[in-house]
Amino acid sequence: MKYNEILETLGEFGWYQKRIYFLTCLPPLTCGSQALMAIFILAIPAHRCQLPSEFLDTHYYPTNNVTQYYVNSTIPVDDGQWAECEQYDVGNLSTFNGMDVVNGNISRLKCNDWVYDTTRYHSTFVTEHNLICDKAMYRSHANMLFMFGKMVGSLVFGILADIIGRKKAFIIALLLDILCTMGNAFSPNVAVFFILQVGIGAFNTAVFMSAFVLGLELVGKSKRVFAGIVIDFFWVGGLFILLILAYLFRSWDDLVIAAALPIVPLIITFWFIPESTRWLVSKGRTKEAEKILRKVAEVNKVELPDELFDKDCLEKETQVNIWEMFSSPLLVIRSLILFFNWAVISMVYYGLTLNISNLSGNIYINFTISNIVEFLGYCSVLLFAGRIGRKSILCSGMVVGGAACVLSIFPALYGNSSHYWITNGLSMIGKLGVSACFGMIFIFSAELFPTVLRNSGVGLCSVIARFGSMIAPYISDLGKLFKGELELALPLIVFGICSVVAGLLALLLPETMNRNLPDTIEEAKAFGRVPVKLLSGHKICDSRKKDETVTDE
Repeated sequence: MKYNEILETLGEFGWYQKRIYFLTCLPPLTCGSQALMAIFILAIPAHRCQLPSEFLDTHYYPTNNVTQYYVNSTIPVDDGQWAECEQYDVGNLSTFNGMDVVNGNISRLKCNDWVYDTTRYHSTFVTEHNLICDKAMYRSHANMLFMFGKMVGSLVFGILADIIGRKKAFIIALLLDILCTMGNAFSPNVAVFFILQVGIGAFNTAVFMSAFVLGLELVGKSKRVFAGIVIDFFWVGGLFILLILAYLFRSWDDLVIAAALPIVPLIITFWFIPESTRWLVSKGRTKEAEKILRKVAEVNKVELPDELFDKDCLEKETQVNIWEMFSSPLLVIRSLILFFNWAVISMVYYGLTLNISNLSGNIYINFTISNIVEFLGYCSVLLFAGRIGRKSILCSGMVVGGAACVLSIFPALYGNSSHYWITNGLSMIGKLGVSACFGMIFIFSAELFPTVLRNSGVGLCSVIARFGSMIAPYISDLGKLFKGELELALPLIVFGICSVVAGLLALLLPETMNRNLPDTIEEAKAFGRVPVKLLSGHKICDSRKKDETVTDE
């Protein structure tokens, strides 16, 4: 029997596969928490220059009248708040003449020490190492290095998993992830923190990727789209776990440790999750694969033939060089549109999520709303991808979400502080749109690329997406560089313009829903330009299921 025929006989998503799939969905709970933990551990609370030590100035809001007087007299006020990076050059405070400030006869100088508002955070990595003012870009660098680590992890562990197996790659990544995350909580300096950020990004991605593949490779073809989307809900579950932990642990190092501890029990899953049978067969280890598959058959209560495998049980697909996707102007245009959409979706998703710490209002409420709209975005894909089409979801999500972000310029220019909720709301609409697109783009891309280029095409898209996520932290922090009316809206405007452009370009792509997908380069060139048959004309009929429509992953 061919491998896919074996899966159909076993039941494409039987009880055994559901049990394994659930176990492989547990790692994304911790992956989501780790990936966006920077929102809290790299948060920048309100801060100002600190008075000399004799004033015991240890609280952002002075606790006695004397300190209050000198703070009000020596710290400039910008836009109704104490300046964050400058103080008046008053020399010795014992001879300070407040009239010099009133008359404007005094210059400003940069702070050497700061005091932070601890109302929301007891400490963050930023406050512990004073990564503010002239060092404000260090926060963006830290987030960029995490995203760079994600790219390295996907490349290195993708190759490693093909060599040593998905299960071994999973446990190696899991152990290294625990070590790096726990070590990060004790980072003695910025350099060590940066290095560990790369490691956490790499191993976090490797854990997610390995678990994702292990879960999907036992699932039949017609159920892979469903399984590929459901795992995103576990990712969102991890964000809610992060929300609870961040609310309970207000010191950055405590939060890092608290987020790392749930990873430890995942080691137990190593003994319950089998190695990928597809990988075992590809390596010629058919006896091991057969043992697992017969266990699946026993649990699913089906019978397998005595002779399970043919000589070529894995259907060998003709592979071509990846540059064949650029062999015609049409394929070049479609490929470039997909690359651009992947980069923009990744950039906007991570950018809007990281930007939550820059929005006005309570960060815990903002993060809760953000998680809810992300959940709704994935629900929309699950509900409508098979009804209105992949292209419709992608285009509408990008254009509507992007337009909402661009509209944030109006409350920024014409509103006041009481209208911050409008900017926040527009940001959440943008997050809703990009979340739906995030869940849709993988499926849409896999269907657009021909079979001979599907794996390499989607893999290249994923790598390009990492570059978008590496840019995202710098755009999110644009407002820190350009103070004033556009401080909150500027990142949203940039994200919005890119989203709208990507969504409009996606209109040039053909719809793939209910259509026979291209297998060869020639079929890919003709796809969307000539009439194609609906998949509904091709059915799988056996003793277990009747009239089941085939859906390619």
